[in-house]
Amino acid sequence: QVQLVESGGGLVQAGGSLRLSCAASGRTFSSYTMGWFRQAPGKEREFVAAIRRSGWSGGPYYGDSVKGRFTISRDNAKNTVYLQMDSLKPEDTAVYLCAARPGGINVVVSTGYDYWGQGTQVTVSS
Repeated sequence: QVQLVESGGGLVQAGGSLRLSCAASGRTFSSYTMGWFRQAPGKEREFVAAIRRSGWSGGPYYGDSVKGRFTISRDNAKNTVYLQMDSLKPEDTAVYLCAARPGGINVVVSTGYDYWGQGTQVTVSS
């Protein structure tokens, strides 16, 4: 069982930056692929970024709408994954959710993730 707790959301003006954190419980954090997804009201859950577990090559991976602006990273010693969000746009407004999965394939698909956090709200004003 893995518990995930997101933090770092808030209100920011367009063009600004935020860094989200996701703290995971358990001793096997490095064995999980970690992902960030977002969901805006009335819209489907959207893949944002993913970073693979230790021992898997490739990535990180980013959704097309955030590529070049967002950066995912992880600190296995702190059991934490981060999402640095720069050049924020109003269309980035959503609840951002952290997710974990033991495997490392098809990382953009939300149904492959076994554990989810409660989410943190990000609001970008124009």
